[in-house]
Order: sequence, then structure tokens, then C-alpha cells
Amino acid sequence: MVTEHRIDIRGCQVAYQRGGKGEPLLLLHGMDGRASWDSVLSRLTEHHDVILPDHPGFGASGSGEWIDDMADLALFYLDFLDALQIEQCHLAGHCLGGWLAAEVSVMQPQRFKSLSLCAAAGIRVDGCPMGDAFLWNPDDTIGQLIVDPQARETMRAKQSSERDIELMLKARQMSARLAWHPRFHNPHLRKWLHRLTMPTMIQWGESDRLFPVAYAHGYHAMIPHAQLHLYRDCGHFPMLEATDRYLEHLNAFTAKASA
Repeated sequence: MVTEHRIDIRGCQVAYQRGGKGEPLLLLHGMDGRASWDSVLSRLTEHHDVILPDHPGFGASGSGEWIDDMADLALFYLDFLDALQIEQCHLAGHCLGGWLAAEVSVMQPQRFKSLSLCAAAGIRVDGCPMGDAFLWNPDDTIGQLIVDPQARETMRAKQSSERDIELMLKARQMSARLAWHPRFHNPHLRKWLHRLTMPTMIQWGESDRLFPVAYAHGYHAMIPHAQLHLYRDCGHFPMLEATDRYLEHLNAFTAKASA
């Protein structure tokens, strides 16, 4: 059973969900907020003690006015783990949260039993421009990021109410604070990816229009020991469009890393 919690981290109220059994798994959401994990959350709790926060500036969490960039947010999450008294955990991040997961893991690699990067921002691949989600309206965003028609309707339904639209605008504002310039990447991150010595897995949709599949290969080349799983007929949300395959790979990967 997943339950709602709140915790104060240096004056910022953080809302998070937690539930399940097994070793802790910290999920870091992308610029759309934690709803992107809805399709897999309950099934992940069958194998993990899942922790899914709203980043500062997103969802029900406080604004975290003092967080200026991704480095600040990465250090914030190390404080978050300290506050929850979690010495080691598995870490999985999607999109903006994948970039965040890479930054946190570079800082304290010994803290994480495994790292899973899904359609992650954070790097730039020469000759392969990324999409610009800041220029897309909500309907364009869904059309650009999701291939499967049923998955598109599922995502549209999550943005149907006035409250949903307010949360989306709040998330866009914080995403811009973190990723406006340089756009969705840290030009220095590639220098430190060699520090990712934990088991690492990269999961990507072959039809991702925000971070094309060349970005998956870019991460894979910079983290030579990493596993790479690509999903056909899948856009930016493998957990939504390739749910069974995504879960099969993630659960097997974390189990092996724990063994």
C-alpha cells in the first residue's frame, strides 16, 4: 500500500509517496511530475520499498526558492535521503529526473546500489538536436512525446482538470529554472560519468522526440559498463508505452544488483 507523507528539508516541505516491500527504490520524476510513474508504481511496490517525491517546485511540494540549478537539487536529495535515514538505495530517474539521478550518483556513488536512467536529460549529443518542450503547448507535448494512441489519451486524461493544468504550469516554471540554459543538460556532466561505478541501466524509447535515441547511445558510450534497453514503437515514456518490458528489465536489474 502506498501512502502520502511530508517532510521538511531545510525549510522546504516535500510531499512524497512511499510503500511496498524490499530494498528502497527512489524514483525521480521528469518535468511532467510524478504522474508519469502512475502506470508502474503499484507493480514496483511488489518488489521494492518505493519512495516517490514531488521535487521542490513541483506538485504538492514547496517551492524551494533557494534551489537555483540541478547541482542544488542533487544535494537537496542527499539531504532528503539523510532525513529518511536511508544509507543505500536503488535509484531510477526519468527525463529531468534521469539527469538528476546521474548528478546525485556522481556526487555519492557509494550511496546507490543501482542506477536506472530512462529517457534522461543531462547530456548533449553533437549533431543531434533535442526537442524543445518549452516551446510545445500541452497538446503538442503529448503528441510529440507519446507514440501509442491509447497512451496519449491516458496522458490527456491526467491533464483534464483545472487543478491538473495549474500543477503542469507550476512544473514548467520549475523545469525552466533548472533546465532553461543550458537547455536540458550540464556541459560538465560527461567529465564525471566515470564515477558511476554502480550497476547502471539505460532504458529508452526508439521514437523519443525530446531526447532522440542517439542520447541513449551517448550515455551508453560514456558509461561503458551500463546495460542498454531500447523499446520499439515507444516514445518518451517507456513506463507508459512499454510497461511490461520496462518493469521486467528494471525488476531483474535491481534484483541482480542486490544479489
